[in-house]
Amino acid sequence: MRKADIIPTRVCTLNEAVHKMNQWRVTGKKVAFTNGVFDILHRGHIFSLSQAAAEADYLVVGINSDASTKRLKGDSRPVNDEQSRALIMASLLMVDMVVIFEEDTPLNLITTLQPDVLVKGGDYTLEQIVGAKEVMAAGGKVIINPIVEGFSTTGIIQKMQS
Repeated sequence: MRKADIIPTRVCTLNEAVHKMNQWRVTGKKVAFTNGVFDILHRGHIFSLSQAAAEADYLVVGINSDASTKRLKGDSRPVNDEQSRALIMASLLMVDMVVIFEEDTPLNLITTLQPDVLVKGGDYTLEQIVGAKEVMAAGGKVIINPIVEGFSTTGIIQKMQS
């Protein structure tokens, strides 16, 4: 099997994700989780994902569905549909699994998966991070990564429109 053949298998339903994570945990592996829209991938995303992956043996990424993205970002978003965003995310070396979620926040995904480490970008405080209380209550930790200044999807879209 060519390496590229595994990319689609990294995009999982919630039930598939629970099953895979249980397999990883049986072998004593730690799982990190992060989430976002990841509409137009840029340098800031790569930095944040790399930092998140360094926190555990496996990295699971939650991606907002198209409907969720529209509710959060407006009717002009997402630029790329959820399947495209999930496939691109699944193709990254540091990402082990991708799960698309329909809700506006990943709270259900986080409480169901119970990651060992929850990672978010530095534009959040601990109190603002959805799922932080639940992860810490289960003995996990929460990491806030620094932001790479000058890189944002909104900024890229604005630049393309000017």
